[in-house]
Amino acid sequence: MPETQGHEALPGILARIVETKRAEVAELRRSADLIERRLSDVPPPRDFRGALADEAVVSLIAECKRRSPGAGEILPGLDPVSLTRGYEEAGASALSVLTDQDYFGGSLVDLRAVSGAVGVPVLRKDFTLDTLQVMEARGSGADAVLLIARILDDQTLKGLHTAVTALGMSALVEVHDAIEIDRALRVGADLIGINNRDLSTFRTDLRTSIRLVDDVPSDVLVVSESGIRTRADVEELGAGGVDAILVGESLLAAEDPSEAATAFVGVARRSRG
Repeated sequence: MPETQGHEALPGILARIVETKRAEVAELRRSADLIERRLSDVPPPRDFRGALADEAVVSLIAECKRRSPGAGEILPGLDPVSLTRGYEEAGASALSVLTDQDYFGGSLVDLRAVSGAVGVPVLRKDFTLDTLQVMEARGSGADAVLLIARILDDQTLKGLHTAVTALGMSALVEVHDAIEIDRALRVGADLIGINNRDLSTFRTDLRTSIRLVDDVPSDVLVVSESGIRTRADVEELGAGGVDAILVGESLLAAEDPSEAATAFVGVARRSRG
């Protein structure tokens, strides 16, 4: 199995999640042939990055998840298809589906159901450590895969980024600081997610994106992730030059998530070009 990034040990909950994923990948190897065969059974991937490339407004990636380690139970009884169709109708440019079972209550069943029910591109959001997970994502209908720089060494990040793009998908490379931005750029990332949540502490600071966005070249799209709760938050991020936002908990906690999503759509953005 690939080692995780860097010289420091991963903290607490993140270390436990990564260990769980290592065990899952070991089990996946039993099904490697089946995973590869499924690649021919799905439609071509939709253009996830292209769906976010609106020069005028901040694009919305709306998320489907039942719970998280930080927030606990959010919407355990959600219907993934109904939820994401509502997001699409509200104007979401793309969707994110959590597929981790143990910590987020998701599954590949959710991903397959959503991918087959909507027209906009869909991101598989999980803790990807191995190319088998990338193939599994594509075979389950994903149009994009999340790669978290914090849990990957440079060689693994490069290999996974290559595997994602070779299958025609977009790679959303998640970072939290300038060093990780540099690492993402070195592997050729053209879509970077700045996580406002520090995975070491699970504390969130919306201004993380504002501080880091201008470290990213203008031809690389920037997605701000975590802690986005109001339209005013989106306006601040748009004025800072963020291309897109990924929003989950604040939508899922609303009485009507699809109606709540309309508040995050159509916000003007500053061009970094």
